[in-house]
Amino acid sequence: MKLGMLINTAKHLGDIVGICGAALARNHQVIIFVMDEGTRLLENDAFASLAELQGVSMSVCDHSAETIGVKTEGLSPKIVCASQFNNAMMNHDADRVIVL
Repeated sequence: MKLGMLINTAKHLGDIVGICGAALARNHQVIIFVMDEGTRLLENDAFASLAELQGVSMSVCDHSAETIGVKTEGLSPKIVCASQFNNAMMNHDADRVIVL
């Protein structure tokens, strides 16, 4: 199963890490798309390091990050700075999507 996670707030870091870990433990793939206030989580190592895990792909809305003032330079190359097209792709490819 592919689990999509749309992260548009910076409020639920513990839940995001926990849900991602639980999904991976069940051999599910996790697709994370980050936008709006959620881009602030990219400044947190616990969140950004999720992109390094086997079975996780992460992309961020570059426009949201720029608007909010979150720097995307120096992020892991596994975090794709992209557009809302990646959000649409996640919604298409995922079997289930949760929004946090």
